[in-house]
Amino acid sequence: MQSEPLPVTGAWLPGDPAGQRRLFTFATDRRFALDSGATLSDVTLAYETWGSLDADGSNAVLLCHAWTGDSHAAGPAGRGHDEAGWWNAMVGPGKPIDTDRYFVVCANVLGGCQGSTGPASPHPVDGHAYGSRFPVVTIRDMVRAQAQLTNYLGVHRWMAVIGGSMGGMQALEWAVMYPRRVRSLVAIATCMQATAQQIAWGGIGRQAIRLDPNWRGGDYYDAAPGEGPSEGLAIARQIAQVTFRSDNVFTDRFGRDFSGRAEAGDILGMWQQYEVERYLEHHGNKIVRRFDANSYLAIGKAMDLHDVARGRGSLERAISRVRIPTIAVGIWSDMLYPAYQQRQIHEALSGNGVPSEYLEIDSPHGHDAFLINGDQISGRLDRFLGEISKTSV
Repeated sequence: MQSEPLPVTGAWLPGDPAGQRRLFTFATDRRFALDSGATLSDVTLAYETWGSLDADGSNAVLLCHAWTGDSHAAGPAGRGHDEAGWWNAMVGPGKPIDTDRYFVVCANVLGGCQGSTGPASPHPVDGHAYGSRFPVVTIRDMVRAQAQLTNYLGVHRWMAVIGGSMGGMQALEWAVMYPRRVRSLVAIATCMQATAQQIAWGGIGRQAIRLDPNWRGGDYYDAAPGEGPSEGLAIARQIAQVTFRSDNVFTDRFGRDFSGRAEAGDILGMWQQYEVERYLEHHGNKIVRRFDANSYLAIGKAMDLHDVARGRGSLERAISRVRIPTIAVGIWSDMLYPAYQQRQIHEALSGNGVPSEYLEIDSPHGHDAFLINGDQISGRLDRFLGEISKTSV
């Protein structure tokens, strides 16, 4: 039985089931300026909220998602949401980020593909997908867009901004760009500046997409099912997936086992797969069904461009703008954003007299441990948010 062809894009598009996402549109009468010098109009952010905002607006928590995340931080899978919330274990009634106590917000980033304006979105001029016309965006652009949503929601100051991986980059930029609008910061498995190796991993993935002939320079949205840049996107995701887990986890789970039953003469065949290869293939095909190749490029580039020192004189000068209580969380087995980078955040802040602490997740699961082993920081996060909630606004 032949499998169904892979979609050209896994983006959420107008007319698809909305699920729990809401849509906020701004820059309707004044264009939104980007770091690149380009501008956008009629910009939409998809977002979700949990809990209720207090009368004085003091209990608002912003969650910032990672590379292929979206606004669905908590809740079940269902119409409009192919997967359950990406931080279900941490967000909800009675959980560390307690939606009975806090007003929690998560927005799909600018450049994303799950409801926010991105390459797959209809261009306001002609209604066709932006495609190759979508400009380069930065983490700062994403945060400026979130600031527009913040104003719309009536949140004058976030009680906390929390994020892991690329979400941690956004959280740091919130604290640097809007120091009077954030009361506390939790930065998990992230960095102040992307390193050469992090950029290298991203660059290889971008090449995989660019070299897929079905990418068509970014203008592939009118292609038939099965004729989109699925191979390039799948390979890019496989490359990234290797960096998300540790050597120990791969070895313990897959060892040197071959996939399926191989005849003796096939074991030395060129294309006989190991189990780990089949695992990566599964994740490659999975991302094609729920993401967009151009968004993958745009967001990955934003991560590589991340540098809180850019245009601010020096790293020391930039980080000196952060004066709020902070928790920096590292993962001992993280090969993508090694723990030393989170210790650097803590040391830079504490050296400036800022209340800061460093926590480390003891897990073999690598970068993904912040999604898998949140229980190791849940108690401290619960207490931290409780302490911040008692401070004056």
